[in-house]
Amino acid sequence: MESANGLPVAVIGAGPVGLAAAAHLLERGLEPVIFEAGPAAGAAIEQWRHIRLFSPWRFNIDAASVRLLEQSGWESPRPTALPYGRELIDNYLTPLAAMPVMATRLRTGARVSAVTRVGLDKTHVRDRDTTPFLVRVEHADGETRDHVVAAVIDASGTWSTRNPLGTAGLPAIGEDTAANRISSPLPDVKGRDRTSFAGRRILVVGAGHSAANTLINLADLSKDKPNTRILWAVRSGSAEKVYGGGDADGLPARGQLGARLRRLVEAGSIELHTRFGIVGLKTLDSGVSVESVDGRTLDVDVIVPCTGFRPDLEILRELRLNLDPAVEAPTELGPLIDPEFHSCGTVPPHGAKVLAHPEKDFYIVGMKSYGRAPTFLLATGYEQVRSVAAALAGDRQAADTVHLELPETGVCSTDAATSCDVPATVINEEADSGCCASPEPAFLGFPTGLAHGRSGN
Repeated sequence: MESANGLPVAVIGAGPVGLAAAAHLLERGLEPVIFEAGPAAGAAIEQWRHIRLFSPWRFNIDAASVRLLEQSGWESPRPTALPYGRELIDNYLTPLAAMPVMATRLRTGARVSAVTRVGLDKTHVRDRDTTPFLVRVEHADGETRDHVVAAVIDASGTWSTRNPLGTAGLPAIGEDTAANRISSPLPDVKGRDRTSFAGRRILVVGAGHSAANTLINLADLSKDKPNTRILWAVRSGSAEKVYGGGDADGLPARGQLGARLRRLVEAGSIELHTRFGIVGLKTLDSGVSVESVDGRTLDVDVIVPCTGFRPDLEILRELRLNLDPAVEAPTELGPLIDPEFHSCGTVPPHGAKVLAHPEKDFYIVGMKSYGRAPTFLLATGYEQVRSVAAALAGDRQAADTVHLELPETGVCSTDAATSCDVPATVINEEADSGCCASPEPAFLGFPTGLAHGRSGN
């Protein structure tokens, strides 16, 4: 940053974490410029504005953003209330983006297509750390322009790149040609998208909370349209992980969701198909035939792909990144969030040190920092960007001391001595926390990472 005095810090994405990054940069006396591909802040959340969050408001708002909003007389929502996506936009993100210090730095309809160093591709090392970044942006006016910046914070999320329906990480054969039979990951089946689902045969694919939400909403729809047929396909042998912790869940709304879903399946309102790994889709005149690994087929009208998301790394090809080979998160973060062992409440606090790459002054934050791991919470992202802003400002002590308090996730490990059973509230990243350093880690907490966002086990 010292070599780039006078240049702004690029923030990619104007979702909750991107705007929080900008707020923390402003508090540090740094100049952000925010590039948002959508028409307004929170454009990705707009796609699921009808969905209610499991976590209450107190875990969904950022401290620096609140301090900025309070300058205009904004009143914080009730901390214990559970917001819908629309409330997150209307009551928080839209007012935040409209603040003059934010609005003058926000560029909407600005899609970042590449990030590199000025005059250097990733093979050049000389003077790399002191060379400014170049961010190529496709703007709403149709022009593509290059922006020179001192640092880059990528908070672009993963919403635009869902995982495929097929097994082994690949699209099922015929998935591309059946695209017009595949909905968005979280359709508004009772509202905006009702006509696409009422009276249809619908297959929901996935073993996570996105699938659970959609299935319950479809069951509500079928009360008015009883000829609506709801099918649910999971790769595992049962749906127990989706049903979750019930009354023991640390987020009560999440526990209630699983319990209600179980009742609907047991009542026959939802037709559950287990061990249904999808290998092919065949488009028919009357719909689409979905084939499983073992040869079973389901003929349906619409498929809802609740299969989770993965990061779009194409725009970062000219940067030097260290990514975990399994989840595609920053290398040091990967083992802390691996969904094979962690739920969202068992991830320890982390900041700039854990998120750093060989590319100096470049950070991936928010949902995208978790790569393919589905265990992200907004509170985690807010602490990430607070730490990153401190690091970019040269305050290493503040950057390395990270704070986070999350709800327990429900059914905890029986080993009370496990250091990750209850998230630490303060960790100094310069110290060796030893969290989850056991060579044979056990499952910790309600296995949100296993249940949320995967179509498989």
